[in-house]
Amino acid sequence: MITNKTIFITGGAGFIANTIIGRLVEKNKIIVYDNFHRDTLSNSAYAKHPNIKIVKGDVLDLPALTLAMAGADLVIHAAGIAGIDTVIKDPVKTMRVNMMGTANALEAACVNKINERFIDFSTSEIFGSYAFKSSEEDNTVAGSAGEARWTYAVSKLAGEHLAHAYFKQYKLPAVTVRPFNVYGPGQTGEGAIQIFIKKALKNEDIIINGDGNQIRAWCYVDDFVDCIMLALEKKEAIGESFNIGNARAVTTILGLAETVLRVLKSNSKIIFKEALSADIELRIPSVEKARKLLDFKAKVDLEEGIKATATWIKNSLS
Repeated sequence: MITNKTIFITGGAGFIANTIIGRLVEKNKIIVYDNFHRDTLSNSAYAKHPNIKIVKGDVLDLPALTLAMAGADLVIHAAGIAGIDTVIKDPVKTMRVNMMGTANALEAACVNKINERFIDFSTSEIFGSYAFKSSEEDNTVAGSAGEARWTYAVSKLAGEHLAHAYFKQYKLPAVTVRPFNVYGPGQTGEGAIQIFIKKALKNEDIIINGDGNQIRAWCYVDDFVDCIMLALEKKEAIGESFNIGNARAVTTILGLAETVLRVLKSNSKIIFKEALSADIELRIPSVEKARKLLDFKAKVDLEEGIKATATWIKNSLS
């Protein structure tokens, strides 16, 4: 149990960070560092919590980042560009924020002598188009140069290599986590489940890009954050990378849309459109390493997660 610590979270106004804050805020001080491009925090229960200090800033600003991090015990680096739409529109920003932002966060952590934990958020996309029960030791994939989809994966992979380099060279207690399709209450921006749920609640058409046969494993945010908590506390995590996902909650994108419609008793129609870019055809993690080293196991099944997410979306829409 983490108590009486100062926890610095980049991207602290985001969706996953908000769930992390919920776990830690009562018994710790939290510094939220974010440019508020995406904002789950301001409308959450924690917006005015006395244990939270909010610093509006950018991870590309190294002096501001270093100053804001002063006095922290643990760092969670969750800031980054996400969502395929954003990546396609602005590949330069994607590379800059994900690579240079991570370099800045690691450097600031070194300057501030962070000696308990530095959690770096990578991505499951590093495994490329076909990832079936991919383990942490499997080869990562760079993809074809110039293809927007891989801009994101490469930028995250560069950050992951750098985090491990800081661990080996400077003994920074870094841990890398690779989220596999995390969803749930508080999600803002892009993300298939919350887009499908919003459409289903309004009985509007659900758009699927491509043929809908892409296969995903969906991880509910509470399960993901359970693993983050273990990575923050267990010394076995230091210097390691972990796949975090739910290998049981597997379905195609079409199957996901159909499940959302059935669970929410919606009259929406499913419409197919051309794919936006290269796509991930198959993405299912092996989570054996997280189970062995951290004793992690995802608990929330897909239908239960859809219902909980829909409840949150209904409340936020009203």
